[in-house]
Parts: sequence; structure tokens; C-alpha cells
Amino acid sequence: MDSPLQTAKAWSRSRRRGQPPDGDARTRILDAAEELFSGGGYEATPTARIAELAGVPKGLVFHYFPRKIDVLISLVDERTVVVEEEIEAVPGDAAGALSRLARGLPLHASPAMRRILFREADTHLSVRERLGRLNAEIIRRARFALELALPGGRGDAARLEAAAATFAAVLLYQESICLLTGHHIDPDAVAELIARALG
Repeated sequence: MDSPLQTAKAWSRSRRRGQPPDGDARTRILDAAEELFSGGGYEATPTARIAELAGVPKGLVFHYFPRKIDVLISLVDERTVVVEEEIEAVPGDAAGALSRLARGLPLHASPAMRRILFREADTHLSVRERLGRLNAEIIRRARFALELALPGGRGDAARLEAAAATFAAVLLYQESICLLTGHHIDPDAVAELIARALG
């Protein structure tokens, strides 16, 4: 039986002999894993199925990801990215600041990746930690937007933190809530409620 590295090298040699290019095999493996993990879950997805959907030999999956959990960790780390964006706030317009933050949501992750985050956070510490870091970053940005919009300390630090955490929960969890209940939460309406509460 060939080792994963031998299989990967053989596959690479066959490609050079005129077979179609792989289109970045690692990316295709992650694409396949994202689709499968979001559909049936991590535990129910065999590595062979990931390889099959990605169109690569199973050994190549192990070349890039020595263990199946490494596929999940790479997906979560690489495909749930908080992008640095400037926060726009007009003094006195807390609702507008939060609404602008919601429209430029700093969490760039596909709906499939969000499903994976919430599904696997219960059983995988690395996923739970990543979700916690994302939540903390969105809270930080919401709090900063409120501080910019409410100069002079309208609302003490604890109230601003609670308001920011509430708004972050709406941004981060609204898709999951909608999937579970069918109820869509309007971030603009929540922004208005929070602004009134802080007013």
C-alpha cells in the first residue's frame, strides 16, 4: 500500500503527462469538505468522500491534511475571516453606526461555513474557540462604533458592552436563528432599539 505522499507524487506525475490541471487541489479539497460538513456534518463525512467530491486521490487529502480534523481546522481558520474595515460613525447617530456595521459585516463566511461553525462548536474545541474569537471581534467593533457615535460617555461602559454584545449576537447568529425558526431578524430594527435604549 502506498503512503499518502507516494500517492500524491504519483497523482502529480500523472497530471504532468497530459491530464487536466488540478485547479489547486488543496482548495478543491476544502471546497468539498465545506459542502459535505455543512450538509451531513463532520463526523458523518468520510475522508474518502471528500477526496471523491474534490476529484483527487485520497492520499492527496492526507498529504495536505494529515488528519481529518486538520481539514476542519483549516476550513474554520481560513474561511471565517474578520476583515479590518474602517468603522463609520456620526456623533449622535448610534443606530446609523450599528446599521453601517451590519451592512459591512466584518465576518466574511459563506452560509455553509456558518452552519459548520455552529454545528461543530459543540464537539470541537478549536471550532468553539474560533467562534468565540469572532464573537469577541464583532463585539469590539460594535462597542467602538457606539463609543464614536455617543461621545462624552452617554451610557456607561457596562451598558455599551451589553449593547455591543447584543448587536454582535444579532449579526453572528441571525442566519442560524433564521434556519432554525424561519424568523428573520432585521439588524436595522435592532440597531434602532439599542440606540433608543442607550439614548
